[in-house]
Amino acid sequence: YVYLPHSALLSFEEITRTAQSFIELGVEKIRLTGGEPLLRKNLEILIGQLAALKTLDGHPLDITLTTNGSLLARKAQALKDAGLKRVTVSLDGLDDTIFKRMNDVDFPVSDVLEGIEAAKAAGLGPIKVNMVVKRGTNEQEILPMARYFKGKGIALRFIEYMDVGATNGWRMNEVMPSSEILKLLLTEMSLTPLEASQTGETAERWGYVNEHGKHEASLGEIGFISSVTKAFCSDCNRARLTTEGQLYLCLFATQGYDLKPLVRSTQDPQALTQAIAAIWSQRN
Repeated sequence: YVYLPHSALLSFEEITRTAQSFIELGVEKIRLTGGEPLLRKNLEILIGQLAALKTLDGHPLDITLTTNGSLLARKAQALKDAGLKRVTVSLDGLDDTIFKRMNDVDFPVSDVLEGIEAAKAAGLGPIKVNMVVKRGTNEQEILPMARYFKGKGIALRFIEYMDVGATNGWRMNEVMPSSEILKLLLTEMSLTPLEASQTGETAERWGYVNEHGKHEASLGEIGFISSVTKAFCSDCNRARLTTEGQLYLCLFATQGYDLKPLVRSTQDPQALTQAIAAIWSQRN
């Protein structure tokens, strides 16, 4: 891969300016994702700049971050101090061999678990853990993951393996449907369906049931993101801004909209907001 020159990337100030335009159009939540966002040098500065912004009704932004957890133990407190609210940690299994096969990384599961504990201690919660399930690779980790996180007050979410990088040609033999995962979990655990927490919620939520047959929030919950078998396009309310200023309206989009010239222009302060509104309004 050829690395982008630094000038091709949006600066923290440019990202914050773009965020302000989105807020003017009603956005209330910003998620820092990747790749691995904690590899971005001095990310705490960006979080601090975003945390200084307010929603249209004057409330603080909901700022959250998705990470592989490898650097979380050493950065959790600084992220919290800068204004980060919550974290979502990607973890596709507890077995080191399976975990590394899924992610092609050189750090152990213990680093991720340590990062989760550090995030909890820093108050970055409620914490969510995302497990992508790929049939033939890590489905044997479903029950161990559910056992491990039950009672820890963490939302464990199972995500159907999807072809976001044109790697599997949408071969369904590698997709384990959420319905099948739920059926497996119910062989060992008592679960009850929960209401969606917000409009545009991508996860179908289920709660652990206590000995009295009631959902107990302290036990945590399980979610299913069925991006292949039950696409949630109809109420999608998300947009994605890449590090070089491309705006994508869908995770599977092959073409984006280049906002960088408008971000870097000083001629018309409202041009960026108007452009975003025009792009958003013609989604199909």
